[in-house]
Formats: sequence, C-alpha cells, structure tokens
Amino acid sequence: MDLTVWAYVIYLLVSIGLTVWVARTLSRNGRIFIADVLHGDEKLADAVNHLLVVGFYLVNLGFVSLYLRGAEDIEDPAGLFEALSRKLGVVLLVLGVMHLGNVWVLNKMRRRGILERQNTPPVPPQGWTAPVGA
Repeated sequence: MDLTVWAYVIYLLVSIGLTVWVARTLSRNGRIFIADVLHGDEKLADAVNHLLVVGFYLVNLGFVSLYLRGAEDIEDPAGLFEALSRKLGVVLLVLGVMHLGNVWVLNKMRRRGILERQNTPPVPPQGWTAPVGA
C-alpha cells in the first residue's frame, strides 16, 4: 500500500474513534444537563439525548467521509504526518464547534426554563369581551 492509502486508513480510524469518544462523553455527561433543561422529565431527557447523539454521529461521520479525499498524493512519511495533522485538526475543530453549538442551544433552553419557573403565571381571564362591531 502506498502512503496515501495509509493516510486514509489512519485518518478514518482516528476520526471515527474521536467521534465515538466525544459522542459517548457528551451523552453521558450531558444527560443531567438535558434533564435539568426539561424540568426533570427523565424519559424525555433520555429521548432528546439519544436524538442529539444520532444527529452528532450523522453530521460528524458525514463530514469525515466527505473530507477523506486529499488534494495531492502523499510521497513521503513527512507528507503523511502533515496531511494527517491537517485533516485531524479540521475534524477536531468541527467536533468542538458541534459541541459548543449543542451546549449553547441547551443553555438557552435552560435559561428560558429558569425564567419561566421564576415568573408567576399570568392572571386567568375574568370574562370575555365581544369584538367591536359584532
């Protein structure tokens, strides 16, 4: 096998391994956060957590697959390391951006839930008024 094929194999193994590790870590540690966002509804938290993990896998593994092809053939071991560092660096950045995006959205939901719990509900209507001109 030439070095380009080795670069593909190493890139796929490391990228898929990183994606699985990050998804499991986020799922395990994010479940508590999601349950808090959803006011303690454990079944809904598990369902949302699972859906987020599936989406995370689809987006990241799709990106890893699309980003597999390199621009040039790899001629020597130094080129192998350069190509891998470029590709894996981009994959790590995408994983980080996905993680920060998920945390940002969940934090927005959590803050909204906290504000809703702190505010008293509005007064129920006392009656009904007919529309003007009816």
